[in-house]
Amino acid sequence: MGEKAAVLVTAAGGIIGEGIIKSLRLANKKRGATSYEVLAADASPQAAGLYRADEGFLVPRASEQDYVGRLVKIAKENDVRAIFVGADEELGVVASAAGRIRKESGAVTISNSKETIAIGSDKWKTYEFMKRNGLPRAESALPKDRERFVKEFGFPFIVKPREGYGSEGFHNVGGKGELDHAIEAIRRMGWRPMLQEFLAEADNEFTTGVTVGRGKKVMSSISMRRSLKGGQTYKAFIDDFPDVRKAAEEVALRLGGSGPVNIQARMAKGEPKLFEVNPRFSASCPIRAAAGVNEPDILYRNFVLGEETRTRGYEKLVCLRYWNEVYLPYKDYAKAKKTGKVSGSASWIPDYF
Repeated sequence: MGEKAAVLVTAAGGIIGEGIIKSLRLANKKRGATSYEVLAADASPQAAGLYRADEGFLVPRASEQDYVGRLVKIAKENDVRAIFVGADEELGVVASAAGRIRKESGAVTISNSKETIAIGSDKWKTYEFMKRNGLPRAESALPKDRERFVKEFGFPFIVKPREGYGSEGFHNVGGKGELDHAIEAIRRMGWRPMLQEFLAEADNEFTTGVTVGRGKKVMSSISMRRSLKGGQTYKAFIDDFPDVRKAAEEVALRLGGSGPVNIQARMAKGEPKLFEVNPRFSASCPIRAAAGVNEPDILYRNFVLGEETRTRGYEKLVCLRYWNEVYLPYKDYAKAKKTGKVSGSASWIPDYF
């Protein structure tokens, strides 16, 4: 890029925000020189990403009135070129304020439109969209149609929230009693339940990352077969998987994507059935970056620099995830709580493993 560009990553304490930071750091290393100055924001001083960034900032929660104003202030004072959104809760808020953020600070929001986010953030609307467009999907129903659904598909099947992410609120039900309990449990969480057919081939779950440029063209797609733990990818097998990639690309384009789109599918009788679409960066984006498809870097170059990238090849890899730690002096943590800012990396990241 020929410059050191300041970028801001929100929700730096979550696995998505941390993944974006990792990908940007990897982009710097691949070029042999620092290209991104990574700033991080989070509502909690306990967010590890704040201490792994070049600078960290405490901000209100996305539901609070001052949230967007604080982002604008940080972006303006630090000449931020782009903002990457690191949490589902912030997607709609930041996308709706993209015009204001650009006007008042000059920063570009790397995000899909609020209309695309509204569909992808509601799993029932996602299902209706895929059904309307004749796309391969896991059949679903609302609780009012439970009797018909049980008659058609039988037990077991899945009950999950239309909202939410990961495995939170996820139930595999094997009978009427379990079905009624799952529906009420999700409602008590303040969410809306839906029913979805059980795709039994558990070893054939795939996650695919697609980047769609501003010209509504696919710039990259990469699929991995994965194993889950706590709703997150913890083992990944990156290969070509052309049928899965093709189906994911079609969904991303039909959805009107402009930015990152992450799509989940399982193989059923040799056909990929899609069951979830997330119009955002994925927690597994650093795994894709390691294989040669760095989605935050690709989208920065397109959204900010106007470059049109077409990435097809990537390295076949096996990824085995494990936990790591960040340590910092207590005085630095106390200072961050008091001032709302972290200047420079005050952390020690172990390198003994």
